[in-house]
Amino acid sequence: MTDIAVATEALWKNFRLYHERNQFLKAAILRGRRARYDEFWALKDVSFEVPTGTTFGVIGHNGSGKSTLLKTVTGILVPDKGSVVTKGRVSALLELGAGFHPELSGRENVYLNGAILGLKRSEIAARFDDIVEFAGLEQFIDSPVKNYSSGMFVRLGFAVAANVEPDVLLIDEVLSVGDESFQRKSAEKIDQFRRDGRTIVFVSHGLDSVEHLCETVAWLDHGEIKMIGPAPEVISAYRGDTHEAVRSSEEFGSRSGSGELQITSVNLLDEDGQVVDYPRTLEPLNVRVEITAHAPIQDSVLVARIDQLGGQHVWQSSSRRNGISIGMINGSAIAEISFPSVPLLEGTYELTLGLTDHSEVHPYDWWERRIRFDVRQYVSGDHGVVHIPTTWTVEGASDIVQMG
Repeated sequence: MTDIAVATEALWKNFRLYHERNQFLKAAILRGRRARYDEFWALKDVSFEVPTGTTFGVIGHNGSGKSTLLKTVTGILVPDKGSVVTKGRVSALLELGAGFHPELSGRENVYLNGAILGLKRSEIAARFDDIVEFAGLEQFIDSPVKNYSSGMFVRLGFAVAANVEPDVLLIDEVLSVGDESFQRKSAEKIDQFRRDGRTIVFVSHGLDSVEHLCETVAWLDHGEIKMIGPAPEVISAYRGDTHEAVRSSEEFGSRSGSGELQITSVNLLDEDGQVVDYPRTLEPLNVRVEITAHAPIQDSVLVARIDQLGGQHVWQSSSRRNGISIGMINGSAIAEISFPSVPLLEGTYELTLGLTDHSEVHPYDWWERRIRFDVRQYVSGDHGVVHIPTTWTVEGASDIVQMG
């Protein structure tokens, strides 16, 4: 029988949503009754098992119950029905700075959090240098954490949680916070955990990370498990549900989305702003996207993807991944993606464009294969998909080569 590290059985969690609040005793007496409320079941009959040494993912829309589930597993919240069983030491990284005292220094908070997680002072001292080095806070470790940035908070919190050598590590979204270097270190640490045979429960909107890290995934929808199974199958079903195709017979490709924000026009332009019929390898290219908002939308994300004609992915990125923050769009807007030098070699390609919310999960307008275009190749003599700049040198060869 497989050893189980985390198990939930028919788990239910209820919250009361009050319509009014008795702020003072006098008000409560005068009303002669308690404030009115509705019951909200954040978790409904949730059951699953996580075998020891595996990485288990939880996905779902905002408000689906993911964070409530993790807090219940850690014991922060008590279930109203059902049960939770965990095996071994459990460490959780649920939100930025959870458990940190703002007036204490980083050093003092390391010892405080280590004690909360069940470590002796001597054990914390033995791990202290590794924790500070991982967090990259050597210069600030004796400063009060109230002066830390959100990135410093999450680095220190993850460093503590990861270095107490837990049997089970629970992670809620924090790997999507912080800079690229921290995200890479965190991913490497999780890979090390997996190699060491530790158990991880991972909640994230980053579906690529979930698919890469997790063997099994549970899809939560309004507090209920809609699907549970191998990561690729569950994520594919989830993406299909969030990107329900609304096809248009007048446009190339397929289109989906909620429609508050829409792509109205897409053009490929040269460096002079003229429409290009055939982009050329190693020459500049701009993708001009005209956008219309039917309601004020804050912090949307423009996503772009290029595929070969057969469907193989060549490249994908987004405004968010390039550090571009799109503010409020209310009416019309124009976005441009500039390629200083097109790296694509000769062939036929398809461009997919999408407008999503800040998490890149909820699509306002997702236009699959919006443009099909041919690339012409004149400067480069390479074969393949992309041009890779190279330098070729040969030493020790004769200057004179006789032929025949």
